[in-house]
Amino acid sequence: MSAGGRTVLVVDDERQIVRALRVLLRDAGFEALPAGGVEEALDLAALHAPEAAIVDLMLPDGSGVDVCRGLREWTQVPIIVLSAVDEESEKVRALEAGADDYVTKPFGPDELLARLRAALRRAAPAADEPVLRVGDLEIDLADHRVLRAGEELHLTPIEFGLLRTLVRHRGRLLTHSALLLEVWGAAYADDTATLRTHIANLRRKLEAPGPDGTVGRSARLIRTETGVGYRLVG
Repeated sequence: MSAGGRTVLVVDDERQIVRALRVLLRDAGFEALPAGGVEEALDLAALHAPEAAIVDLMLPDGSGVDVCRGLREWTQVPIIVLSAVDEESEKVRALEAGADDYVTKPFGPDELLARLRAALRRAAPAADEPVLRVGDLEIDLADHRVLRAGEELHLTPIEFGLLRTLVRHRGRLLTHSALLLEVWGAAYADDTATLRTHIANLRRKLEAPGPDGTVGRSARLIRTETGVGYRLVG
């Protein structure tokens, strides 16, 4: 186990990439848990419960999207998708499957580590933060939990970060740049496509029907201010 016991699942069938990532992660205080395909990745994740995952999009037995979906069935660990494909449609597919970030090959080692650390910070619980209620939602900022009518909603770290930011500034218009800066960091200040995808995912979860089949007041919480940003109106 590495210093601090921080394990990162690395899913890629290119040995050179895996070798480079193992060295990069080791030097940064992480332990790499390598997997060459979808099934192996999901098996290793279930056995070792890594703190994060770096997943290649193209795999011999499927896609990195399949890995994202499989992980999201039981865990909310940060997932960074790594791929040579630089098309917005592929990025959106990965993000909709539960990825938190998308890095295009070839990548800079410092950038990848910065994004990994940022994703882990977003996923880490913060001490002494309150439980807030908005509409029929109960948002526990310290435990990263969201309940609707007593039923827990499973949000990714990015989705929770967006909701927390909107809740803290409820009623105020938050621009695209402000949300990107707060949740992702300065490197993402212009990435409105990524923001739109995560807001859409968050809305789908907040607006999903409860056990009685009805949609709660949370369906009206996030308002789009066209071309500018979003505001929480509950």
